[in-house]
Amino acid sequence: MSEVILAYDSGDEMVLNMGPQHPSTHGVIRFIVKTDGEIMREADPDVGYLHRAIEAIAEKCTYEGFMPYTDRVDYVCAMTANHVWAAAVEKLIDAKVPERGEWLRIISGELNRISSHCVALGAMAMDIGAITPFPYALREREYVNDLLEELCGARLTYNYHRVGGVSFDLTDPWRDKVLRFLDHFDPVIDEFHRLITNNDIFVHRLANMAVITGREAVAYGLVGPNLRASGIDFDLRRDLPYSLYPQLDFKLHVPVGRGQMGTTGDAWDRFWCRVEEWRESSKIVRQALDLVQKTPRGEFWNHPKKIKPKGEAYARIETARGDMGCYVVGDGGANAYRAHFRTGSYNAMQIIKLKSRGLMVADLVALIASLDVVAPEIDR
Repeated sequence: MSEVILAYDSGDEMVLNMGPQHPSTHGVIRFIVKTDGEIMREADPDVGYLHRAIEAIAEKCTYEGFMPYTDRVDYVCAMTANHVWAAAVEKLIDAKVPERGEWLRIISGELNRISSHCVALGAMAMDIGAITPFPYALREREYVNDLLEELCGARLTYNYHRVGGVSFDLTDPWRDKVLRFLDHFDPVIDEFHRLITNNDIFVHRLANMAVITGREAVAYGLVGPNLRASGIDFDLRRDLPYSLYPQLDFKLHVPVGRGQMGTTGDAWDRFWCRVEEWRESSKIVRQALDLVQKTPRGEFWNHPKKIKPKGEAYARIETARGDMGCYVVGDGGANAYRAHFRTGSYNAMQIIKLKSRGLMVADLVALIASLDVVAPEIDR
């Protein structure tokens, strides 16, 4: 870590570079940290190190050929990135997705949400000194990876969704494996709360730290668990439903921060909300596995014959990091004229500068981890 010392009339200020290769930034991200001793005056994010011109690539590929690139928008929860691109193009060409295909999208997306939160929660605990929870969470993620690999052949970048549906159907043995995993996983959630979330050291480390009020969360455009942890009860799957989510019993409890251990919107609330989202995803997958049985086998992909649309469309999906939007403009050719992704991590980065002020230097890693930022979502 390089450092530069600058002198000010109010006292000496040290400027430190955290990153871009720091392990706790969870990717190639740099923070310019201004400190007065151990107290931060601010931590200013400096992004752009992972820019890959994905949106420009969308203009060079066919609509269907771009699907594998969407995996790289958020490689920790790639299924939902597949979904948002497919949904946007389907709006553009007015394509209908078979009911079985929609259920498979929901099942695969919620399983991927579980695995994404495994990474987020295990890594956050490890970042602040609890080493054991990380392999503990990764063990559960490996079970999900095995299931998704059996469904679509890949463990990280899936390329599973298609314009008009999905690429593979489920089998009865696979369905039984998923149910067995969920029967195993539901008690693990309670155990995770007992051992980690409600651990005294963990609570004292995170409660009342980096509190984001509901007003601030809305003003800074936070989404997903970061928004809900601040007390804002909003979930796209329930409040602006898409796919077949309206057919689910989604009166279920959407986890919302309540300040149980400190102040509503603190780092502990952001951790707790993600653990509880494991539970809700498990409920959704169980419902979807029951309902998919009522649909005709083999009808999972309505393959469009020609995709050369004119016009524009915008789709929104509730990913593991919240509201991901995709805007697509077609000019009648086989490629998109323009494509743009709106991601939760990019918006979450801007509030770090505000919330880092007055924190200890050691608290910065906890703040970053509590927002669950993923570098590819920031730099596209």
